[in-house]
Amino acid sequence: MTTTTTSPQSAPAAEKQPGSLRVGVQKFGSFLSGMVMPVIPALIAWGIITAVVVNIQEFYGDWTPADALGETIGPMIHYLLPVLISVQGGMMVYQMRGAVVGAVATFGTIAGSDYLLGDAGIHMFIGAMIMGPLSAWVMKKLDALWEGKIKAGFEMLVNMFSAGILAFSMAVVGFFALAPPINWLMEVLGNAVRFLVDSGLLPLTSLLIEPAKVFFLNNAINHGVLTPLGTNEAAGEAGKSILFLLEANPGPGLGVLLAFTIFGVGAARATAPGAALIHFVGGIHEVYFPYVLMKPALLLAVIGGGTTGVTTNMIFEAGLRAPAAPGSIIAIAIQTASDSYLGVILSVVFSAAVSFAIAAVILLASRRRDMEADDQFSAAIAKTEAAKGKKSAHLSSLAAGAANLPAAAAGRISTIYFACDAGMGSSAMGASVLRKKLAAAGIEDVHVTNKSIAALPGDADLVITQQTLTDRARPKEPEAIHVSVDNFMNAPEYDEVVELVKTSGQNNDDAATLTSAPAGGGTATATAAKTAVLTQDRIRIHSGAASQDQALAEANEILVSAGAVTEDYLQAMRDREATVSTFMGNELAIPHGTNEAKGSIRASALSVVRYDGGVDWSGDQVSFVIGIAGVGDEHLQILARIAELFADEAKVAELKAASSEQELFDRLNAVNG
Repeated sequence: MTTTTTSPQSAPAAEKQPGSLRVGVQKFGSFLSGMVMPVIPALIAWGIITAVVVNIQEFYGDWTPADALGETIGPMIHYLLPVLISVQGGMMVYQMRGAVVGAVATFGTIAGSDYLLGDAGIHMFIGAMIMGPLSAWVMKKLDALWEGKIKAGFEMLVNMFSAGILAFSMAVVGFFALAPPINWLMEVLGNAVRFLVDSGLLPLTSLLIEPAKVFFLNNAINHGVLTPLGTNEAAGEAGKSILFLLEANPGPGLGVLLAFTIFGVGAARATAPGAALIHFVGGIHEVYFPYVLMKPALLLAVIGGGTTGVTTNMIFEAGLRAPAAPGSIIAIAIQTASDSYLGVILSVVFSAAVSFAIAAVILLASRRRDMEADDQFSAAIAKTEAAKGKKSAHLSSLAAGAANLPAAAAGRISTIYFACDAGMGSSAMGASVLRKKLAAAGIEDVHVTNKSIAALPGDADLVITQQTLTDRARPKEPEAIHVSVDNFMNAPEYDEVVELVKTSGQNNDDAATLTSAPAGGGTATATAAKTAVLTQDRIRIHSGAASQDQALAEANEILVSAGAVTEDYLQAMRDREATVSTFMGNELAIPHGTNEAKGSIRASALSVVRYDGGVDWSGDQVSFVIGIAGVGDEHLQILARIAELFADEAKVAELKAASSEQELFDRLNAVNG
């Protein structure tokens, strides 16, 4: 519900290049992830089969059914899984036609690797990631060459043979041209990992992996390097690989979230426990990224936790049989090798503890500044989504939780303020609409009223403002939920507010009656509203159109004639529109002066002008212009009832159909009873 508006500025070309590189790496990583992630269930199945066979053989020795099942382990990891990856990659580029060609090409690459290395052949995951999309792309380009040039009746023949010939050609390319360099690359990468392990330097990979995770750059490393290398290692004599835990360990993120739960402030502290559960059990690591981005020094915490986890796994020689995706503690436990449970569990516990300790020190050191400053958590979530490059349901849920912080902390929402610049027009109508919605929902213990931003007292549970005024209202009500709307009349956010109030436990049987007190605490009578505020001579109908400034001038002229304002009030209305539009929705605008124009108001009055040709109101179409001047609260009750009237589109149509000022007055007067 809360809206954050930023004004991006053009950056120098030199500053844009790193961003372009980051986006490029993200896209590459996302493409790799798109190929590998759908195949993870097959990897999990392979890991389960391996675990079952190994455990049976370990405890019961040779057993024919288990030995027979074990025959599937080698072919699955060597042939099935790479071919599935290539099929997915081909599908992403050129649907099923590309998938078929890519699968054949990948099989040729596997065979070429086996021919060169014999029994020591590698598992061609990287080859599949290359040949699947590449073959599909070539197929797509070839089809484009003769599209529309094939004689009728020969399409199927050409399509079948072109794909078959290309599949054969790409298989030959994979066998002779691609297999040798991939074998060499895998050997180099494998030797590099072994060097890091033998020299005790593998924990240093956390210096790269942990920051890369926060900026969504980890997919290229994880799926492009760690998964292929880890799978090769797990398929060997070891039957496991530590590489599967370099990125998947939930400990570092858990430690940060626990630190926020205890030592954080504001929305970050309130949402951290739920985020910790989603991260640790659900395996959705991205929910902790905003907490780190909010305080970049916390990168030290996740790096410290990551290096601790890797070191622990090295000491205990622990590893997983297959990738743990998502990185949930449940997935990790299922994939843990039978001799690695102690090491894996300790690696998670120790990494969380170290990350927690470092994060706690950082949070405590800045706690006083954080309590005095505006809550930056929503901005951090937006920054995280920007780093990811697309919307995330998990991050959106986190943002919603941040918006609901006061309701969660206080347990109830009892005071809602509609705030605008002057507090006498649009906010009053919005308050009336929301009161009606709350009453219809059976909620009867919420005080809903309108105020100027300058008069906000600081005791609100929820504040509703137009988007351009939200930043001005936040310092006045720092502990409140702030909801931004486009207009006060028919904002969809009202329904969200009603649901929020419901979930905060406000619908109590013994609650007080719904309060409709206007700003200032007074209550105007309907009679006063009818006789003094709106009279028939202040209602006009024009068949043509008008400009916004002409409509403002006419509203001011009527109010001046009524003795309600001075001539200076017109400029105050113009100033108000320059700050924020008074368009309310449903073809209604309610111009009025700024809070500084109170001295120009002598009495409360309303003017109503209907423009059948319409008014372009700062880009919105308006038919009714209701000018407002208010002293005290005399005008608020009728204004609130008019708000209810204009909230109903059928009633607005009736007002537009009124044939005379008298009929229009009678229809407006009917709401005053």
